[in-house]
Amino acid sequence: MKNWSIRSLGMYASLLCMLSAPSLLAQKEKREPLTEAQVELIREAGIDPGERVKLYTKFVDEHVTTVKGLINRAHSSARVHRVDDELLDLAALMDELATNLDVYTDRKADIRKALKPLTDNTQRWLGVLRSLAGEPGFDLSRKEAIESGEDLAAQAARLLREQTEYFALHKDEQGQERAEPK
Repeated sequence: MKNWSIRSLGMYASLLCMLSAPSLLAQKEKREPLTEAQVELIREAGIDPGERVKLYTKFVDEHVTTVKGLINRAHSSARVHRVDDELLDLAALMDELATNLDVYTDRKADIRKALKPLTDNTQRWLGVLRSLAGEPGFDLSRKEAIESGEDLAAQAARLLREQTEYFALHKDEQGQERAEPK
């Protein structure tokens, strides 16, 4: 009877390990493009749309700088994996910034001061991404990052143009974080 209990416990433990393995893998694959400190800075800047856009621009720029630094490194599987991870984070971060821009645009927040450097930087970022030769290990993430960058560049340029026109007509709303409905 004692062997049966030990064997049953062993089988039960093995079953639990097998059942929890997929959930552990799913947790491991969930990437966070920002550090906890960066997330906290963005949270604190949440009430200031312009500052929040500036922070996202800074963090995207840091990821692009990292990718640029990896371009000339010796080709290895570790480099390919690192570039792929950075590109995935970069695409996610640019998409997150684009989502924030949508929210601030709906609010009619005056973010022109933050949009100007963003529009300038997006062109430089795209230049870095396009100069990165595609490799099988990160070709898909490179394409996704370029696509996200192109979308963000177009959105930022369009918003800057729209906001310039809007605030030329609504001078009383210039500099506001959120236009209140009248």
